[in-house]
Amino acid sequence: MSHSAPSSPTKLDWLSILTLGVVWGGTFMVVAMALDGYGPLTVAAARTGLGFLTLMGIVKLLGRKTPWADWQLWKHIIPIGILSSALPFFLLSWGQQFVPSAFAGLSMAAIPLFVLPLAHVFSDEPLSRRKFFGVCLGFLGAIVLLGKGAFAGDVQTFARLACLTAALSYAVSSITTRNCPPVDPIVLSALALLVGSVILIPAMLIVEGVPTMGPAKATWAIVILGVLPTAAANYLRVATIKSAGSVFLTLVNYQVPVWSMVFGAWALGESLPLRFFAALALILTGLAISQWRGLRKMFAKKA
Repeated sequence: MSHSAPSSPTKLDWLSILTLGVVWGGTFMVVAMALDGYGPLTVAAARTGLGFLTLMGIVKLLGRKTPWADWQLWKHIIPIGILSSALPFFLLSWGQQFVPSAFAGLSMAAIPLFVLPLAHVFSDEPLSRRKFFGVCLGFLGAIVLLGKGAFAGDVQTFARLACLTAALSYAVSSITTRNCPPVDPIVLSALALLVGSVILIPAMLIVEGVPTMGPAKATWAIVILGVLPTAAANYLRVATIKSAGSVFLTLVNYQVPVWSMVFGAWALGESLPLRFFAALALILTGLAISQWRGLRKMFAKKA
């Protein structure tokens, strides 16, 4: 299919970005709470399952049509579901057993570092020399984030790499979503979560078994994960990509790492190493350089 250039962001797009920043920034804190009572696959499966049920309820309430028999569309929905829910939800849940929630949140700042070169190759958003320099600077920040023992081979190393791999998965899903044929965003979000559920629920039953009721705090955390950052935010994410483009969506990642650090330190009492702040500065500077022209244009229009 042919791709039209992303339209100028509307006020609703900007409000969506601000909302997603706070919601997703707090998600890592909520995941950490859920892991106090449940295994990583159970947390990931519950997120997708509750998210799917919530969105499908909205789909039915609004009377939207669900293209169950459209195989051409399912060829896009299946990889979107794997890359936007099944894989990253598991990787983050598993990784957060061994790294602070603030680290997981900071890792999400790497999403646009992956999106920019991917969008250059597979979408309609070219990568200039300035953007390339910004991406390189951002990747330097990601290396700083990993720390000195990045390749020590211990479980923390793999946990850190799992969080960054989740960021890559989200980036690829953004491009895949952008290239998806026209479909109602809320229906696409629901069906993508259905794909994630079909993968994660059997995996949970095989590896962790049927979950038993955990502590109230962890149980409520899982419910919140399924309804707010998974169902509601997934709809906002898809709608924003379709409206303003995958690169515009990456603006949310200027906020996510900051909020994740605030929530991690304030609510969970996590210590924040100096390298977290150094990595944050490098990554956000790289993002600002790579997206400077677009940011200036968007803010000028907003003003």
